[in-house]
Amino acid sequence: MNIETDVQLKAFNTLSLNAVAAYYVEVSHTEDLLQALAFAHQKNLNVLILSGGSNMLLPERIEALVVHMSIAGIEKLSESPETVTLKIGAGENWHDFVLWTTEHHLFGLQNLALIPGRVGASPVQNIGAYGVEAGEFIESVQVYDRKLKAFSSILAKDCNFSYRHSIFKDEPERYIITHVTFKLLKQPQLKLNYGDLKQAVGDDLTAENLQEQVIKIRQSKLPDPAEFPNAGSFFKNPVVSASVFDQIAANFPGLPHYPQPNAQIKMAAGWLIDQSGWKGRQLGKVGMFEKQALVLVNYEDAGLSDVKATYHAVQSAVHQKFGVMLEPEPVLFNALGLIVPHETFERI
Repeated sequence: MNIETDVQLKAFNTLSLNAVAAYYVEVSHTEDLLQALAFAHQKNLNVLILSGGSNMLLPERIEALVVHMSIAGIEKLSESPETVTLKIGAGENWHDFVLWTTEHHLFGLQNLALIPGRVGASPVQNIGAYGVEAGEFIESVQVYDRKLKAFSSILAKDCNFSYRHSIFKDEPERYIITHVTFKLLKQPQLKLNYGDLKQAVGDDLTAENLQEQVIKIRQSKLPDPAEFPNAGSFFKNPVVSASVFDQIAANFPGLPHYPQPNAQIKMAAGWLIDQSGWKGRQLGKVGMFEKQALVLVNYEDAGLSDVKATYHAVQSAVHQKFGVMLEPEPVLFNALGLIVPHETFERI
């Protein structure tokens, strides 16, 4: 294990924000993780877990130990006539893993192709796209429990998966994810709930074509982080009660929406941003992408304060027009490496 000092994290977060870690270590084995945590304890440092860096807002300097999770491996645990159960290292690239499942005729994750990040981050946000969420196919999550100081496995039913949420967001300082166990299907059950995807798939109802069309659609709408640094979808799609939605839809009948459990309605945040005049609009170094209003882009070596100014302006415009306050998806960290609510942004 090699702990480095004053490491620039710009290359390790997809928004390409300048952020220097006082201490940094890459963890490839669980034994390395224990040594890293012991070092942090000795130095009285907080620990910031860095995965693919695709859903993070980092300050310019982090006085903490940044642990870059790079545990690899795909292990087959069991098989039934209908399913195959796999244990995946937290450091595996998510998109590469999805492609691997399709190549090995395992199904369920095809709608989630081309989502940036690593496997270990997938349960935290319960990543989702085109009507599928990762939590639907997660059997358990292997973690190091910092409260109990032990490795353990958390069953999916105890992960409290919901829209962009999990137990790992409720207790962000407690669990460090080392592996994720998925139960995948041996026969495809295509989900084509979204109109543009259903149209793109057409009559070729195969998982391979579904995955290909998801990739094409995402590439047509979403910028490559290598060219336009971004954190993917920056805002969550707001979920409101049916009565609130009816009030909004009365004035905006073209508003895309998707019924949810408990008589709630999910609205398309990208459409709200577009209609508020922010699609393709830039404020200083940061703006909303011209092909997808939901994506915030770092156009010119921006810092955290530049991101804040732009996304607050977008929130204000949408709230003024629709009466809805958009909630950011990326996790915000302070200078001590701790996750903090976005409401505290003014003090960071």
